[in-house]
Amino acid sequence: MASRSPMCSRDGSGESTVLAALLIPSSDAPARAPWLHEGMHEQVDGGFGAWYRRHRWWADPVGMALLAIVMAALGFRGIWGPFSILPEPFSPWWSLVLALPACALALAKRRMPTTVLVLVTLLFVIDLLTVGGLGTLVVLLDVLWTAAFLAGPHGRRVLLGLLGASTILLFLAAWLFTDVRFPVAFLIGVQFGAIFGTDYWWAVAVSQAHELAELHRQRAEEAAAAAERDRVEAVQRERETMARELHDVVAGHVMAMAIRAEAALSMEPDRTTDRDALRAVRDAGLDAHGALRSMISVLRRGNGSLTPTPRWSDLAGIVQDAERTGLLIRFTAGELPDLGAGPEQAVVRIVREALTNCIRHASGAEVDITIEGDDAGVRVGVHSRGGVASAAAAHGDEGWGLQLLRERVGALGGEFSAGRVADGWSVEGRIPVEVRA
Repeated sequence: MASRSPMCSRDGSGESTVLAALLIPSSDAPARAPWLHEGMHEQVDGGFGAWYRRHRWWADPVGMALLAIVMAALGFRGIWGPFSILPEPFSPWWSLVLALPACALALAKRRMPTTVLVLVTLLFVIDLLTVGGLGTLVVLLDVLWTAAFLAGPHGRRVLLGLLGASTILLFLAAWLFTDVRFPVAFLIGVQFGAIFGTDYWWAVAVSQAHELAELHRQRAEEAAAAAERDRVEAVQRERETMARELHDVVAGHVMAMAIRAEAALSMEPDRTTDRDALRAVRDAGLDAHGALRSMISVLRRGNGSLTPTPRWSDLAGIVQDAERTGLLIRFTAGELPDLGAGPEQAVVRIVREALTNCIRHASGAEVDITIEGDDAGVRVGVHSRGGVASAAAAHGDEGWGLQLLRERVGALGGEFSAGRVADGWSVEGRIPVEVRA
């Protein structure tokens, strides 16, 4: 191309060719720039895509440099004719003087996006006023995309304002300082605004999509962590339930078997007494066996209840069993309100645990059991005097039973206390009618 192309003409006859040249970036550059950045293509596990993601920091600038060389070889120069200040024809290879440095700057676009954007914009303005090549435009779109993608909300607002101001400034420059007519100058401004605006919008949309995906990922991780915590808590609750059931039923029966066998062995051989002790041991063994079968069934099939829940009607049997071990029991129960299953079970368990401790640690003691109720709730007390500890007490549960009772009563919003008194041992509990939710 020995002479200036028609695109460089400054009269009205060249307006159509100027518009054609301005349409080239709008159809070509936006289609090229986005593929230069992350997030704009599918993630693949191997092949060229994986290689490209690892080396794109230098592959993108090299690709843009090759594109600029091809454009120079094809004779692209002076396409921004109305803005050129060069009076004489020149070689299209001069466009590489600005395009190649812009491509070199693009190597640092992720480390210094703002600085690189300012420098490439300066090269583009010089190119616009002189050679009029496409290389700097492609690089500028690429760097602008990266800057908008990496910027925060404030940085994006600044970029958007600068884009709007640059578009208006370009329109005024084309209208006031070139010989193109007002409609052409207006169209130049619109086309430049559309080119850079689309590039900016695309970068912001991709960045926001990545931020949304990261937010969903974090929420999914938090939900998974919460589910894991719930699972651990559920397992812990099941273990605590099993521990309570084992202590309340199985451990009590087994300890009663040991104490009754010990009592029979400590006495002179007597057929009637020995057979009564054997029957008591058998009954306790059958009860423990039934409780174990119930627990094993629940653990294997996951249905049913671990053991029959104790009720008021079980108190008489619990007292009779304790009396057969040698305790002297006085049982007093007043008019009781309707407490519901939970508080009722707690009262029965307090009596049973207190009597079990008396059998272990105060065999032969005198025991007073008092249960009183009113509109506010029910109060239960078990007081023992005298007695001697059995040899089987050394293999006890080290206070687990009282601790479990304290937790059970506390969960119902009641009060529980246990300890030595002047003449023996006292266990007391108070459970309100309206239990804690």
